[in-house]
Amino acid sequence: MKKDIHPNYRQVVFKDMSGDFAFLTRSTARTDETITWEDGNEYPVVKLDVSSATHPFYTGKQNIMDATGKVERFRKRYQMGGK
Repeated sequence: MKKDIHPNYRQVVFKDMSGDFAFLTRSTARTDETITWEDGNEYPVVKLDVSSATHPFYTGKQNIMDATGKVERFRKRYQMGGK
């Protein structure tokens, strides 16, 4: 194998900034920031906007739309009574 062509594969912490959630895994993601993990060691950290802990699809906290109310407002707006 050629030397110095492969990315640095190391342990990295991915931290969800919108929730109190982080996980340690191996990655080639580049970052200059570090964080002290639960085991007392310092690891590079990649900050995330959304993860499985805060995404509505995975947490089950998604908003259920009131489809009936929307249909009625649409009919009222465009006089599609259908009565």
